[in-house]
Amino acid sequence: MKLKFLKLMLLLFILPLQMLAAELGEAGKLLATLPGVSDVETLKSTHFPEKYVFFIKQQLDAKDASKGSFEQRVILCHRGFDRPTVLVTEGYNAKYALREGYIEELSKLFDTNIITVEYRYFDKSMPSPCNWDYLTVENSLYDLHHVNQTLHAMYKGKWIATGISKGGQTTMFYRAYFPNDVDVSVPYVAPLNKGVEDGRHEKFLQHEVSTKENRQKVLNFQLLLFKRKAALLPMFEKYCSEKQYRFNAPIAEIFDYSVFEYAFAFWQWGEDIRKIPTNDATDDQVFKYWINMCEPEYFTNYNATASFDVQAARELGYYGYYTKPFKRYLSIKSAKGYLKKLMVPKGAENVEFSPKLYNYTVDFLTKNDPKMVYIYGDIDPWGASGIYGLPFTKNKKNLHVYMCHGGSHLTRILSFPEPTRQEIIDLIGGWLKE
Repeated sequence: MKLKFLKLMLLLFILPLQMLAAELGEAGKLLATLPGVSDVETLKSTHFPEKYVFFIKQQLDAKDASKGSFEQRVILCHRGFDRPTVLVTEGYNAKYALREGYIEELSKLFDTNIITVEYRYFDKSMPSPCNWDYLTVENSLYDLHHVNQTLHAMYKGKWIATGISKGGQTTMFYRAYFPNDVDVSVPYVAPLNKGVEDGRHEKFLQHEVSTKENRQKVLNFQLLLFKRKAALLPMFEKYCSEKQYRFNAPIAEIFDYSVFEYAFAFWQWGEDIRKIPTNDATDDQVFKYWINMCEPEYFTNYNATASFDVQAARELGYYGYYTKPFKRYLSIKSAKGYLKKLMVPKGAENVEFSPKLYNYTVDFLTKNDPKMVYIYGDIDPWGASGIYGLPFTKNKKNLHVYMCHGGSHLTRILSFPEPTRQEIIDLIGGWLKE
């Protein structure tokens, strides 16, 4: 009886494995054999014959295996072993890539495979326990390098690295630290900040974005919010209480910061200037419009992007707020240092900014001419700290920077009008054929 029981248990264990293997296509079976790869699961896809989510083992400290490891989530969209491969250098979590209809712009344009790598310390790629010491850009780039080297066993054609916003920064840094890992790099709307409060964003919002008339309309709405603070603050406090938000500052100060944030958010996402409430709008109308654009959870230190706040304070940099027009209404003396004061999570309060990453990247881009296409929108505040117009971009054969007129943080290659759009497509397509 005991032997029969053991055989039955063994059969019950083996059958699920056989069923899993049966679900895997050719690419999935090969993927499951690669070193460090685990938990390969099949996903549905509208665009790809095979799609998988899996985990790959990564060192916490890329240069010291004794510090431990964690499992990083990766999503593979397989089109063909003979096709180019797009490596999406995500800057945050990658759960959007699990969607059945997911496809990336470059993959659509050039009929490629996609490997989307979730950034360390986000969602399913969060080490446990969480030690912020290992959340560095350099370690994240070694993560990408390891994924690249591992999956090169499957995909031996051309590779393109690409990412959006923080992911675009990652694309840029990845090229600087591992210049030979990919053939082409396409960072979208990627800033290269000099400090925790870079300074260029404030100047851009005050004097450069759009037209003087439109800038004034945005400023007028911020002033309207402050003028109605007595009526709006109780609504703001009730909203935050119902959401059970916890802040590192009194609610009146969080109100102020949310008003400052409005200008950045408005231009970043290319909002409609015609929809800004006027003085005739009710308090409810004003509040609803504002809160939909400036969700106050942003100023908590435990939200889904808290890991980014650590990196912004440590090496990625960020933006400051220009507060002079609002001085008479403020609950704070100064907005300086708000990132660390409000948003850096517990355990990382003592992190200090280093310009090493910025200097290293500028040095690389100055001395080299990699095949890179930078995409920016000219009303996006992040573009103010991008590389557009910087001296090291001039007289380069391969490094190209495109600025889309009227483009926001949502700017992509297909956002450009003809003939610029086709020019970019032909440029990248030509590199893939070399």
